[in-house]
Amino acid sequence: MAEMIFSSVVLLVSASPIIILGFVQYRSKEPVGFWAGKKPPRKEEITDVGAYNRKHGLMWILYGLGLIVCYVCGMSFGGLTAAYLCMAEVFGGLLAMAAYHNRLNRMYYRKREDI
Repeated sequence: MAEMIFSSVVLLVSASPIIILGFVQYRSKEPVGFWAGKKPPRKEEITDVGAYNRKHGLMWILYGLGLIVCYVCGMSFGGLTAAYLCMAEVFGGLLAMAAYHNRLNRMYYRKREDI
């Protein structure tokens, strides 16, 4: 029982900032960034800032909720299964998010000659 409580608290402490980041990006008026240490694009570089931000925010929200869903589904089969599902979500989710971010950049970045 203590293992379940401890792992639930760790999961919530880990997933909450990810979900909050998603809501902040979803509601942002300025273009949002994805990579740490890299400046986000300027408004002039994005064709539709609102859609760009909403899609990035939704991506982070789904990533955080995915962690919670994997944990809840895995706990019905045991703690080790939950850990494996969460690890798969973390690594697979990060790869999927990086690919989706690159796709969004191709969709919403203006061409160099249009700026």
